[in-house]
Amino acid sequence: QVQLVESGGGLVQAGGSLRLSCAASGRTFSTSPMGWFRQAPGKEREFVAAISRLGSTKNYADSVKGRFTISRDNAKNTVDLQMNSLKPEDTAVYYCAAKLSTVSGVTYHRTSEYNYWGQGTQVTVSS
Repeated sequence: QVQLVESGGGLVQAGGSLRLSCAASGRTFSTSPMGWFRQAPGKEREFVAAISRLGSTKNYADSVKGRFTISRDNAKNTVDLQMNSLKPEDTAVYYCAAKLSTVSGVTYHRTSEYNYWGQGTQVTVSS
């Protein structure tokens, strides 16, 4: 069982930065590939970034590549999303997710592949 709690969301002007953090509880965190997703009003939840179990592999949606960075600290049971050069179109509720997997070096991009989800944190970027 993994429980996830996101924090760090808020209101920021375009061009600004935010750092989201996801705190995980449960003994399986260090073996879980993790992901960040977002959902804007009226839209489906979409992939943002993912990181493999030990952090060796990272992948990003094209829309955030070069602006967002995902990282994890297995000793602290956290996974972070550093968001720079934010745009109004980044406005959404951001969710972290964990997948039960023992495969190393792999990231996952589909919502259906993840087993656990946090409740989300709102990010609003004003123009």
